Amino acid sequence: MNKLLLAKLLVCFTFFAQAQNTISGYVKDASNGETLIGATVLIKGSSQGVITNVYGFYSITLPENTYEVEYRYIGYQSVVQQVDLTENQRIDIELPSESQQLQEIVITDTPEDLNVSGIQMSTNKLDIETITKIPSFMGEADVLRSIQMVPGVATVGEGASGFNVRGGSVGQNMVLLDEAPVYNSSHLMGFFSVFNPDAVKDVNLIKGGIPARYGGRISSVLDIRMKEGNVKEFEGQGGIGTVFSRLAIEAPIVKDKASFILAGRRSYIDVLAKPFTDVFDGGAALNFYDLTAKTNWNINAKNRIFLSGYFGRDVFKFDKQQGFNWGNSTATLRWNHIFNDKLFANFTAFYSDYDYELAFGEDELDKFRWSSRILNYDFKPEFTYFMNPNNEISFGGEALYFKFEPANVSTVNVGEAADNSLPSKNALETALYISNNQKIGTDIELQYGVRFSNFNLLGSGMTYNYGDTIPGVRRPLIDSTSYDSREVMESYHNFEPRLSVKYQLNKYNSFKASYNKTSQYIHLVSNTTASNPLDVWNPSSNNIEPQIGHQVALGWFRNFGVDNDVEFSAEVYYRKTKNQIDYIDGAELLINEYIEGDLLSGDGRAYGLELYAKKNTGKLTGWVSYTIARTELKVDGINNGNWYPTRYDQAHNFKTAVFYDLNKSWQFSANFTFLTGTPTTFPTSRFEQGGYVVPYAYGDGRNNFRIPSYHRFDLSATKYNKTVRKNGKPKKFHSHWVFAVYNVFGTKNPFSIYFTQADERFAAGQPVDTQARQVSIIGSMIPSISYNFKF
Repeated sequence: MNKLLLAKLLVCFTFFAQAQNTISGYVKDASNGETLIGATVLIKGSSQGVITNVYGFYSITLPENTYEVEYRYIGYQSVVQQVDLTENQRIDIELPSESQQLQEIVITDTPEDLNVSGIQMSTNKLDIETITKIPSFMGEADVLRSIQMVPGVATVGEGASGFNVRGGSVGQNMVLLDEAPVYNSSHLMGFFSVFNPDAVKDVNLIKGGIPARYGGRISSVLDIRMKEGNVKEFEGQGGIGTVFSRLAIEAPIVKDKASFILAGRRSYIDVLAKPFTDVFDGGAALNFYDLTAKTNWNINAKNRIFLSGYFGRDVFKFDKQQGFNWGNSTATLRWNHIFNDKLFANFTAFYSDYDYELAFGEDELDKFRWSSRILNYDFKPEFTYFMNPNNEISFGGEALYFKFEPANVSTVNVGEAADNSLPSKNALETALYISNNQKIGTDIELQYGVRFSNFNLLGSGMTYNYGDTIPGVRRPLIDSTSYDSREVMESYHNFEPRLSVKYQLNKYNSFKASYNKTSQYIHLVSNTTASNPLDVWNPSSNNIEPQIGHQVALGWFRNFGVDNDVEFSAEVYYRKTKNQIDYIDGAELLINEYIEGDLLSGDGRAYGLELYAKKNTGKLTGWVSYTIARTELKVDGINNGNWYPTRYDQAHNFKTAVFYDLNKSWQFSANFTFLTGTPTTFPTSRFEQGGYVVPYAYGDGRNNFRIPSYHRFDLSATKYNKTVRKNGKPKKFHSHWVFAVYNVFGTKNPFSIYFTQADERFAAGQPVDTQARQVSIIGSMIPSISYNFKF
């Protein structure tokens, strides 16, 4: 026994005494030089491997030997390269798409099985090719409408801005565009997103098991990465549609060293309608536009700089004096630096500005103007240390400065001007985090870490103290305290542990579990069913505590089929939240300096089961998802202190998307959605006074009824034009037509239901007739056609 133990120790000592060397580099698209996020790097003949990070970089350390290293990414041909690892090696690999060929390397067709073998769970990643296939409103590919097709994601109806994830509200989602937060992600009141698909490279939705590098929201993270620009040749693409047109160009500034991309969109409903109506003659406008830009520069093998930005706006004007508009502006500066073969760093600084404005009035003697905004300035240093093939350590920090302008208000009444603006608010949120991806043997993988966050509400400003009252009734103001500039008015801090576990049962099966605690220090103040341009963001204060979220999830992941081309997952989750905001009946949410006296705070819970099956290869592809879930709130002062469903609670959520490639010229797609009707509050009793009906909800019931279920079927067909040839070779220009029908059956899905009474007078003693009326944002079939091109 002692001899056997000694032999084992000698073997282990010999292994660890072997010289260790590192292979590192970037994995890129061979056609344009774009880095590939989440590409797999495997050591053939072993269980060792890594995945490229969000910047396309990988690093793996191995004993000296000769290896076959396989690089693969879904939608691309895999590449196998032999490496004689006698010293550290930098290997940048370019993967060809399925239609390209490479020389002097081995091409393989190994299927992608990351859903089973990877540590990630509660995550949905959509590539742009898939997004463009999904039938969409007016035939325009859209990021936000696409992610609403995956399990666990819902919306309260057509025309609702934002989305809800696993029972979270719209304001609990962190939406990032190249690291910068976007506070309103919708154009045209929710029908389109602000993200131009021509400029988007990667879309990743994280619903649970949120890594420690992310913070600031308690529901989900939607991480959108922009294209970097073609470093090999000039390229352009665009489209002409029913609602808007778009154009994007990208090209090298210095070939293989620096490049740029510039993409823009503009709607033209008002332009097309102007010759046929005089509505727009008085300065009226109805349009949206956005501009997305990015440039990057490979300074050398160890340094790369990125600069990106977004500017977009929606304009709704009834005339020169009246209307409203809103828009986002972001700017991100990133520096990737490779300290050595094992240590990778990214330094990010960003600026984000969301502002909105409402104005009305007949003339200069009688007018009203209100504007609001939230500004962010942030710096984030992040590091990844590839310690060995079994441990990948990430650590970093963040310093985020907020400036809130809740209401800049100016009024003119009979020529007399007044300023009713509310004071601005300032805050600083800082965080430190560390996490480790650790593999234990061939079956177990862990991702564990912790994030420490701190929030300070800063002066100058006032804090208000409110007295106690009956639950559901506005609290009385007692006193206030004044603070000087930069003085800390209120402070909070939280430890946020994160843990994910994967157990690999065999090649085709794995079980995963996760837990995360998250903190959110800012609150979306809204009394509508979904976010709208006039919502107000408020920081935590002495009266509003930060929202705290806990989530646990457990999942089974399985691959089927001869080539593992069908993936299946089943996940159960439970979310518990504290300090969720609600409001007393009759709350004044806009232009209210004492709004905190109208706010209520309570607990939330959400739980459900998500089933997902997806076929990845062949002429017929697509997925089916089903979610059964509940989402509830418990707030003292509402519903007699009992649990009640949220406005976005949906018991059943069924979605399917199917794509069929008939031939090289025609591609067809269809999707179907069924959602349980969302809760709403209906009166249960009524009083009649002077011929008028006064509705009343007995027992203070909140969300005591549900509107009818929602269902919609969409179709689209894509016709690819024949490639034009010159001298026997295909030209770069190619195009396709998209024919789409949204809401094929013309279903009048209800967005809300309200009650009215008859106009005529009724005799004394005769009951007054009332009627329920349904609001449907879209109640008919909507056909569309768009022309898309690439050159």
